Amino acid sequence: MVTMEPISIGEHTLVGVEVKLPKTTLLTISTARGYIMCGALDVGLLNERLGDRKIIAGRAVGVKTLKELLEAPLESVTSEAAALGISPGMAGHEALLMML
Repeated sequence: MVTMEPISIGEHTLVGVEVKLPKTTLLTISTARGYIMCGALDVGLLNERLGDRKIIAGRAVGVKTLKELLEAPLESVTSEAAALGISPGMAGHEALLMML
């Protein structure tokens, strides 16, 4: 099952998506410029094989809900996210504000 829901951060409304799969759930919250995602995100692939796309993204591990994804510290970020000042350890909601 796929669920989409609005995520409010201050005056901004972002898109949260939850995809329930066998034995796991994929979570992502996106802005028009970038996104954060659960541990399924392969930051190395985005940086190395898809670097020309300049994807702005961050990865949080151990999250099970969109709320947890907002609060969790990012475990890793793409090179393009780092160029914006987004860094590992930053809370998901802080990173999303920098992606607006």
